[in-house]
Amino acid sequence: MSSATLALAKALIARPSVTPDDAGCQALLAERLAAVGFHNEALRFDDVDNLWSVHGEGGPLLVFAGHTDVVPTGDAKQWRFPPFEPTEADGYLYGRGAADMKGSLAAMTVAAERFAQKHPNHPGRLAFLITSDEEGDAYNGTTRVVDTLVERGEKIDWAVVGEPSSTHTVGDVIKNGRRGSMLGYLTVKGIQGHVAYPHLASNPVHRVAPAIADLSTEVWDNGNDFFPPTSFQIANFNSGTGATNVIPGEAHIVFSFRFSTEVTAEQLQQRTRAMLDKHELEYDLRFEVKGQPFLTERGALVQAATQAVQDVMGFETELSTAGGTSDGRFIAPTGAQVVELGPVNATIHKVDECVAVADLEQLTELYLAVMENLLI
Repeated sequence: MSSATLALAKALIARPSVTPDDAGCQALLAERLAAVGFHNEALRFDDVDNLWSVHGEGGPLLVFAGHTDVVPTGDAKQWRFPPFEPTEADGYLYGRGAADMKGSLAAMTVAAERFAQKHPNHPGRLAFLITSDEEGDAYNGTTRVVDTLVERGEKIDWAVVGEPSSTHTVGDVIKNGRRGSMLGYLTVKGIQGHVAYPHLASNPVHRVAPAIADLSTEVWDNGNDFFPPTSFQIANFNSGTGATNVIPGEAHIVFSFRFSTEVTAEQLQQRTRAMLDKHELEYDLRFEVKGQPFLTERGALVQAATQAVQDVMGFETELSTAGGTSDGRFIAPTGAQVVELGPVNATIHKVDECVAVADLEQLTELYLAVMENLLI
């Protein structure tokens, strides 16, 4: 097989596209896609670059979605190789974004090139939705592009998100849904005072502790056949003035819900407030819903993706909704079927992020098979 995917992955990794800087990645992809007949449209919102690229005329729309931005490298001296100097070693390609998700973008692009050359007049349409704001706040990335498409009356039928979904071997896991994600920003108020005179103060840490115990042990739901039970986790807890003899006046807590389809964000908010009220706390609470849960049940897209794994890899894949969020949460509410299929996720966001070179070639074949299963 050609090493076109490997070469493109290296070219993308060499561009230091830390969120929201695209660093020229989308221009490179757009040039490659235009050469095989794709129509490119750059959609920039504030400081975020987005690419919408389409091949074909009319009929059902298959979208491959991904992001060019990467997380910061941390101390580059901790890396085996410089993080933005793509390096092959021991059968792996090292560099920030190798697995998340420049390797996927390279495989998607090469697969699309082969597809367009092999089927220039294919039924339906094949498109790319690429953003530089997936690892960040994600306010001006995929969600803004989807809003733009909806305003135009554009309907996405199927979307394949190239996030690193695999666990041990490429294709061993396909994500056909994701849990919802919601943050809570809680400030519990007390009365500041001297630790030697607690009767003249009110310690917000002491007061909120029983409520946290209740929240952390609450059974929010029991999950279902597709989702694990909803979980509550404290992410940050800050209080105190820095002095050792001062009772703090406030406690600041950030918590996270990852929730199933058995409960809504509104229900979680109501139940949380009720539990806080039970403990007679004085507090301020703000919620931020980062994404609603979604599920793509067995249908055309799941069949196309699972068949691709069977044909290319020779084994039966596992469908899963585990893990964090992805930009699929912005596409699924439009009614599109959405799956995530990408490389092994063992090194994502880590020092020495890498992807097996052989996996890049297999991923290219998987994406090509999905395209042909749905559009040919």
